Amino acid sequence: MIKIIQGDITTLAVDAIVNAANQVMLGGGGVDGAIHDAAGPELYKACLKVPEVRPGVRCPTGEARITPGFKLSAKYVIHTVGPVYRDGQHGEPEKLAACYRNSLALAAENGCKSIAIPCISTGIYGYPIEDAAKIAVREVKGFLAAKNANDAKGEGRAPSRPQMEVIFCCFSERDAAVYEQLLSCGDPVV
Repeated sequence: MIKIIQGDITTLAVDAIVNAANQVMLGGGGVDGAIHDAAGPELYKACLKVPEVRPGVRCPTGEARITPGFKLSAKYVIHTVGPVYRDGQHGEPEKLAACYRNSLALAAENGCKSIAIPCISTGIYGYPIEDAAKIAVREVKGFLAAKNANDAKGEGRAPSRPQMEVIFCCFSERDAAVYEQLLSCGDPVV
């Protein structure tokens, strides 16, 4: 199930929230800073414990890492690093798609039944919301379809377990409207 809300992702009572992080994972501006502020200093300390894969990089672009949510209502924070948008011709779409796939996979691996995701890379990283939302919706729909098919296959029938709930949590009304339009039109998202 997919929902769209406009609001503050740090207040949502879900199993996991996704943080549009930077590669060092120690907080920053926008949603990253808001999540670190709301979670408290324990989140910073937990991020420090995530091993660097190279100097100054705990989470490479497109990948995801998980920490506890600490003071948040969410049990987990899934940190993912979206691409900085140049012109869409330098691997940005593939890296952004990987953010969604890896975040959703990590949520499923940790038993999450609900996850809230912000508009990744659309703030200071400059990804156009219309293009980013198409990728986000396509990846979430694909993930949920595959998960349902795997659940049904494993049970030998239609899944009796509830599907993962994915919430696109948009900070602005304009961003929420872009997602609403994509989900309501019924057209395939490319």
